[in-house]
Amino acid sequence: MQCALVLQHPREAEACGAEIAAKVKDLNPQVVLSPALGGIVIGQEVARALGVRAIFAERQDGQLMLRRGFSLQPGERVLVVEDVVTTGKSTRETIDVAKATGATVVGAASIIDRSGGEQKLDVPYHALATVSLPTYQPENCPLCAEGKPVVKPGSRV
Repeated sequence: MQCALVLQHPREAEACGAEIAAKVKDLNPQVVLSPALGGIVIGQEVARALGVRAIFAERQDGQLMLRRGFSLQPGERVLVVEDVVTTGKSTRETIDVAKATGATVVGAASIIDRSGGEQKLDVPYHALATVSLPTYQPENCPLCAEGKPVVKPGSRV
């Protein structure tokens, strides 16, 4: 699932952001935190719809962290926003970034929950759509076994 193809259209990105914001507004977030790269656009749109600021975490030396002068205050209410959640790993890492600052993570959201509802996040979670798609380890991948090229366009390699 490549949400960037939808998010490249500003009106559709705005609509997705507004729809997510409607689902999470009762969590009363004060800031939206997204993991770079895929979560930045939708995080910005959700924050716009909620009337709060949007920041992102990015990797440095393999570690997800706040950079570029971004910061969170202890107790600040944070909503983590992604484009697609597959296993929830990036979302959990982003939650950990916020918690390490003393901020309070009030929830998480995404456009697509690709886990089929199995992401196992320990905060309230909302998605615009939930789908269940097969995920394979390289040694069990039927496309790999057939010699077909596999392309992974996401930011996690």
